[in-house]
Amino acid sequence: MRWLPRRRPKEEPSEPDPRTLAERFWCGWQEILPELAAALGDREPNRVEDQLCRLVAELHPRLHFSIERGQRSIYAFVVSGQEDPEVRPYTDAWKAAAPPDGAIWEFHDSVPPVPDPTLVTVNLGAHRIALADVRVVAQVDEEAGVVDVAVHHPTMTELAPAARSAMTFLPLDATLGERLAGERLRRVETAVAEPTGTIGLLELRDLVHKLASLHP
Repeated sequence: MRWLPRRRPKEEPSEPDPRTLAERFWCGWQEILPELAAALGDREPNRVEDQLCRLVAELHPRLHFSIERGQRSIYAFVVSGQEDPEVRPYTDAWKAAAPPDGAIWEFHDSVPPVPDPTLVTVNLGAHRIALADVRVVAQVDEEAGVVDVAVHHPTMTELAPAARSAMTFLPLDATLGERLAGERLRRVETAVAEPTGTIGLLELRDLVHKLASLHP
């Protein structure tokens, strides 16, 4: 009788720790930073788009990024998991390992609010849409510390479904920031026809900030 060697089950390769991946990202960031600075100076950020896409994908493939105008610095680099709890450890590790904000760059692990969303105009297809015209119905659940909202803009009837969805969520993220919106907005709906009892975006911000202070 011939004995055959017992096969050992293949060991699944362990995924790198988020902190390790974050450190790799920042090493790569330092390497491409001179080229990125030159591209932004020439107003050609697409020159380094592929390198940045690879860097972020190596951190986690479900992450998104953008380069925005900074609030305190010239530029803001934003990495977002769109409030997906499975990728939150990666954005947390990325932010923890980030260099301190400086005169040129600031870093955000979720989309931050803009200082005044009513001054923002967005392009959706052929439409230029002023967020100052957005109206919101807000129903507060005091016990749960959350708000249900319906978002209206006069152009909603003219937008395709995908653009209508974008126009529902974009003003909320611009007003509250992605993280606060994810924490405090429970139900979000599109109001094609303007409902009664609406408030503006800055009033919504005040309402949600007050609610968050009462329900930390």
